[in-house]
Amino acid sequence: MDETVTQAPRHRRIARAWLAVIVVTLPALVLAQNEATLEVGRFSTAPPGAAAPPGWKPLSFKKVPRQTQYKLVKDGDRTVVQAVSDASASGLITEVTIDPRDYPIVRWRWKVENLLTHSDVRRKDGDDYPARLYITFEYDPDKVSFAKKLKYKAGRVLFGDIPIAALNYIWETATPVGAIVENAYTDFAQMIVVESGVGRVGEWVDEERNVYDDYRRAFGEEPPLINGVAIMSDTDNTKERATAYYGDIVFAKR
Repeated sequence: MDETVTQAPRHRRIARAWLAVIVVTLPALVLAQNEATLEVGRFSTAPPGAAAPPGWKPLSFKKVPRQTQYKLVKDGDRTVVQAVSDASASGLITEVTIDPRDYPIVRWRWKVENLLTHSDVRRKDGDDYPARLYITFEYDPDKVSFAKKLKYKAGRVLFGDIPIAALNYIWETATPVGAIVENAYTDFAQMIVVESGVGRVGEWVDEERNVYDDYRRAFGEEPPLINGVAIMSDTDNTKERATAYYGDIVFAKR
């Protein structure tokens, strides 16, 4: 029998075997590369028109009857989330499980069309912001003191499904950038001012924060797992109107 005839099928079998290895391995290589970041909000590739991005849902509050309006809109060649708040408060939230020790860096971009005249992070009647990024943390009863458990249960009765801890990255009117202020309603939430004043109103601003470090500074303890990320524009206390836009949200390794 001609040896070239018998070898050809063997060569093809080897080639097919290597092709199979490459096909199976490629996704793993891509995954390994992508593990450096976690895309929490991939708004830019979503089709415009929907009220919420894929994987996100409304975040509302028990005692606030009027909801902020959200919509995916085009901004140039990208899709972003538009928020219009008119004496209203609500957000959009996505459920996640992220260890801030592994992925401490959060990056996002946002833009506001106006500030609020009566916004004041230290007052209940001023607890409104044209834009905020809201990061919530998991409730682990085994790691919470008895006193904090009681406060948490009481808070849920008053305000509904609240987190055990939350960081709010806010665009404020006058408080200096970098300030960390206990929320006017509850010490379960800490407010971190990342933009303040009119200097960057009307332009897209890229932000980056170390959530792990911010949590330790704000709460004085090690952070639990992150279980939610939300965007929110609210004006229910000041009874004003604000329009904001939110771009993609990504967590990254240190």
